[in-house]
Amino acid sequence: MARGNSHGALDDLDRRLMEVLQADGRKPFTEIAAEFGVPESTVRARYKGLVDRGALKVIAVADPLKVGYPLMAMIGVRCTPAALLSTAKELEALPEVSYCVVVAGAYDLLIEVVCEDNDALLTFLTERLRSIAGVLETETFVYLRILKQNYEWGTTPT
Repeated sequence: MARGNSHGALDDLDRRLMEVLQADGRKPFTEIAAEFGVPESTVRARYKGLVDRGALKVIAVADPLKVGYPLMAMIGVRCTPAALLSTAKELEALPEVSYCVVVAGAYDLLIEVVCEDNDALLTFLTERLRSIAGVLETETFVYLRILKQNYEWGTTPT
């Protein structure tokens, strides 16, 4: 097995470690090492390397629908071209925004928002989002049901 490197390339052991941690981020390194047939120190070193270079971040992911935020929406945002990145930066800072990406296509940005209810979404749309300089137009897609939300990806080589 080739060793993982600091340039971002993942080897088989790195990928396997990421797969295990995506399924259970609290699984003890001793168990992972036994499963892989390598010393615990190897698992610790690989974990540290992945975290240090930003390839892996182990966090708790709360389900917004189960912790008091039953309303989620994806919003397409059209921006003035000169203000695209500054608009994105302002949107990123809003607490309701859980996801913000620059995209190609009908919109310039896509943002995902999490709100307590319809009134909170309305306030976000009318008082916060549309008051940001650079926002020209928005279209809101309220989630009715999430059919798939996956955090287990990126570990199988392409």
